[in-house]
Amino acid sequence: MRLSVLRFARLNPSIKELRLHLCQTGEESKGVRDFVNTRYVQLKRDNPSLPILVRECSGVQPRLWARYELGKEKSVTLTNATAEDISKHIEALGKAQ
Repeated sequence: MRLSVLRFARLNPSIKELRLHLCQTGEESKGVRDFVNTRYVQLKRDNPSLPILVRECSGVQPRLWARYELGKEKSVTLTNATAEDISKHIEALGKAQ
């Protein structure tokens, strides 16, 4: 069996905050819940000064928000996304500006 260690690159310093919005019970948020349970700790370990907010609300569509310098924001819908998809979205938003 091959084991791999998940590593997040240090995200661009211009990113000031990440927010994950998800539903606690909705099937479309399952991948986001899996991401929080399995990958959040490593993301925070690799980016210790970056605020990462996890917002749960019943019936909300899952979404990832990134806030950059000067209040600029970008978001990505996470409906039915897997934990791997979410990692890729975070990497992409972390490199964008």
